[in-house]
Order: sequence, then C-alpha cells, then structure tokens
Amino acid sequence: MTIQPSPTPLLETKNLSRTFGHGEHAVHAVKDVSFHVQPGEIVAVVGESGSGKSTLARLILRLLDPTAGQIYLHGHDVTDLTKSRDLKPYWRKVQGVFQDPFAAVNQFYTNRRVLEKPLQLLDHKPSRTERNERIESALLEVGLDPSDVLNKGPHQLSGGQLQRIMIARALVAGPELLLADEPTSMLDASLRVTVLNLLLDLREHRNMTILFITHDLGQAYYLSDRVLVMYRGDLVEQGTVKEVLSNPQHEYTQRLLADVPRLHGWGAVLDAESLLAANQR
Repeated sequence: MTIQPSPTPLLETKNLSRTFGHGEHAVHAVKDVSFHVQPGEIVAVVGESGSGKSTLARLILRLLDPTAGQIYLHGHDVTDLTKSRDLKPYWRKVQGVFQDPFAAVNQFYTNRRVLEKPLQLLDHKPSRTERNERIESALLEVGLDPSDVLNKGPHQLSGGQLQRIMIARALVAGPELLLADEPTSMLDASLRVTVLNLLLDLREHRNMTILFITHDLGQAYYLSDRVLVMYRGDLVEQGTVKEVLSNPQHEYTQRLLADVPRLHGWGAVLDAESLLAANQR
C-alpha cells in the first residue's frame, strides 16, 4: 500500500527522552528520539529487549511522562497533558494493545464489561443500542462471534481469542492510531500470522495507522511500510522496510539480521513470507 505523505503527520516525536533514576544510577531508556508516522501508515519499531522500544510505546500512550522532548498528534503538542479529563480526547484517538492480554484485563470482569470500558472515553454517553453496536461490530471485525464470547470471562478464552478481545477493546473507542506492543509474542506461530493479518485488515478497511513494536524482524518485514531500529535507547536507523532490511547501514541492524536463520532463496531482496517463517522457528 502506497502512503501519500501528509503535510502534517498523524504522530510526531521530537527529541523524546525518558530517564529513570538519577546520577550515576540513571538509566537513559529513550534518548532524543525523533520520528513521524503518516496517516494510514504501519511503522515498526524493532530492537532487542532493553532497547527502549516499550518505554517509547508507553510515552506515546501517555502512560509515562517524558523527561524531555515533545509528542505531537495532528501537529498539536500533547506532551504536557497529564490530567485524565485532558487525556480522554487523546486516548479516543490513540489506543494500545499489549504483549500479555491476561495481564491487561481484569479477570473478574465479563468480556462485555471489558469492552464497555473504552466507551467512557467518548465525548457523549452512548445509548444501549450504540454500545451494543460498537461492541458487536468490533468483535466481528476481529473474527469473534459476540454470542460466543460476550458473557464469558477472559479466563475462559484462549490466548489468541483474548488478544483479539484486546484489539476489539481498542477499536470500540474508534481510534486513529493503534499502538501494538509485541501483540503476538505470547501466541503460537499460527496465531501470530492471524493477528498480523488482522492488523493489515484494519489498515485496509479502517485506514488505521499502526505503530508496531516488535523484536521480530520477520514480522516487521511482513507488516510494515517503514521500520525504526532502536538500540540502547537510541534510534539508530530508520527508513522503508526494504531499504533497512535489505541494505542495513548501522552495525546493530546488521547484527540483528545476521541472527535471522537464512532460508533457501533469500538473497539481496528479502522475501516477506520466508523471513517471517524463519523467525517462527
């Protein structure tokens, strides 16, 4: 899918930083990170554990405050928004899905109640009919039968089903940007591809913009238009996914690619299906 650049990116960060602790014990988790995401684009943030990619995700979701730098949504600075009433309009437009769906949900809630919570972000109180329509539409969009899951608890679902509930929960609010932080890492190989294809469908049918956080280069290549490579808090390389993975410039990116098992036929031009399969081994 070809993305036409917009004069104003949907999301932009400028010199975004986050430090934990002070003095000699300080940990610089994110250091002067600047990038943008265009409407309808899928951008992957890749790196090993400890690279800062999940901290970056939490900064963008406004679950952490930055130490320095700015975050812009449609050109509006949202960095200093701290109170829930000020963040509600932001969270209507920016939603997240996390690595562990079981940790992201109250296990004592029914799935219906889980899916009703984001409706509190709307700028109006929805009627019962609107609530049901939003919830059922979101479930159908992620491939779940409302009659089969709504009255069950999260513990009664498989990991793949629950992760799709989490994606549906994000969709209920009608966001423009979905931030998916390692959404497939706790799923088996067959379900990973299902979730990746679901994200591609959301982009196609909703023009959804997706920031995809992953350590898996195969998933990044399969899903994304552009890739950002993080190493020890720094953004060390960025570009189109083919540019970065076919001709990596930074030695860290080169090391990441060197660790991917080579399959027959993988030459100068990477094959998405092959690279994805290699990373599922």
